[in-house]
Amino acid sequence: MSKEKAVLTVTGRDDVGILAKAATCCAEANASVIEMTQSVKQDFFTMMMVISIDNMNCSIDELQTAIQKKLETMDVHVMHENIFNSMHRI
Repeated sequence: MSKEKAVLTVTGRDDVGILAKAATCCAEANASVIEMTQSVKQDFFTMMMVISIDNMNCSIDELQTAIQKKLETMDVHVMHENIFNSMHRI
């Protein structure tokens, strides 16, 4: 059975607690983190999470807004995997 998923990206200047704040918002929305990668190049932070949204208790837009409020200086995007895949298809 395939799970419904979304892709969460966070980029911006590195700071303490970025991963924790994003993961906490996901947990509060009942979205499970399936995969996560992050990197820091000089002072620039990039993170991508694949999250399960099967049992999420809010919309994708509401989750993005909640994360953006916690990470005010970061660029936050959450999109359904179907949209992500369509945007990145050759």
